[in-house]
Amino acid sequence: MMTETKISSAKAIELEDKYGAHNYHPLPVVLNKGEGVYVWDVEGKRYYDFLSAYSAVNQGHCHPKIVGAMMAQAETLALTSRAFYNDVLGEYEKYVTEYFGFDKVLPMNTGAEAVETAIKLCRKWAYEKKGVAEDKAVIIVCDGNFHGRTTTIISFSNDQDARKNFGPFTPGFVSIPYNDLDALAEALKMDNVVGLLVEPIQGEAGVFVPDNGYLEAADKMCKEKEVLFIADEVQTGIARTGKLLAVNYEDVKPDILILGKALSGGVYPVSAVLANDEVMMVIKPGQHGSTFGGNPIAAKVAIAALEVVREEKLEERAFDLGNLFRAEIQKLVDESELLVKVRGKGLLNAIVINDTEDSSTAWDICIKLRDNGLLAKPTHGNIIRFAPPLVMTEEQLHECVAIIRKTVTEFKK
Repeated sequence: MMTETKISSAKAIELEDKYGAHNYHPLPVVLNKGEGVYVWDVEGKRYYDFLSAYSAVNQGHCHPKIVGAMMAQAETLALTSRAFYNDVLGEYEKYVTEYFGFDKVLPMNTGAEAVETAIKLCRKWAYEKKGVAEDKAVIIVCDGNFHGRTTTIISFSNDQDARKNFGPFTPGFVSIPYNDLDALAEALKMDNVVGLLVEPIQGEAGVFVPDNGYLEAADKMCKEKEVLFIADEVQTGIARTGKLLAVNYEDVKPDILILGKALSGGVYPVSAVLANDEVMMVIKPGQHGSTFGGNPIAAKVAIAALEVVREEKLEERAFDLGNLFRAEIQKLVDESELLVKVRGKGLLNAIVINDTEDSSTAWDICIKLRDNGLLAKPTHGNIIRFAPPLVMTEEQLHECVAIIRKTVTEFKK
């Protein structure tokens, strides 16, 4: 009989430090269990999770329906590759395209893979449908963007940590200020512009919410120029902002929609690119793919994850709880000299700290939040993102607001 060997937090951190690449700077807490809105560390302390694995765990940790779907399929058939058909993928493709209102889906695994897929799709459409000269396509992106960390994606990032010493970079992109329609209009005058890749809310930039009407106007301007509007909803999609998609706050139907993270409820890597036939059908056999993309486990998990969103009315819950959260935190902002503002939509929110971006203040506050039973992470030196699982109750939200209030009022720089 095997006995369970418990590991201490200090030992777990030591092992990662010694044997793992140092490409992350985690908050010093070692987790080994999750359920709903809670996670527990190896010593047994319980915390509210206010990051949700960067919005991958919208449906809550270890949701029984999603985990059940994964386990049942894993015991039957896990992977065939796309060399053969399987009996689940078509079911999932029908479900997800009808769910979001598109003709076709191209299944992938991670958010970064899905963004790369959308870029390839947009370029191929430009050459074969729009008539742009080969290798001349230009895609507009926005300053402050975060679409992943592959070589092509960091080529159009202005995050120097992500870029420095990783060149040479991929050409074919031009970056403009986010939330700036005049800059977009100017960029659209360029020859060979074929797409606008944009986050409806910039998450990694500090939950930067654009002005009302920005997305709708940008979409209209793109369509007038026969430019594809590409919405990266990897973090903002699947009910996180109080709508199924963040673009649903405005009259916007993306030409290409990118999804990931909560598409699986956080139990398995699943991402997707959705588009209508005019765009998607430029991809032919052998031109793009993934051994694991569209595998049977991913297909079953994604169906279950999306069913949970509807069955548990997570859109409505995120919308209502988000309004409540911002109202309560705004009271704290008004009272405290430490906080500048709170912003967000649904349950994707952030507080801006009254300090500089190069300070450690946000990190230090997150350490104190951890001590008080709530886990969050800075996005910059002076911004903390708050994104709990959408299955949270109003009572739990009030408890979390109390923790944040206690932490802020007792904090000393």
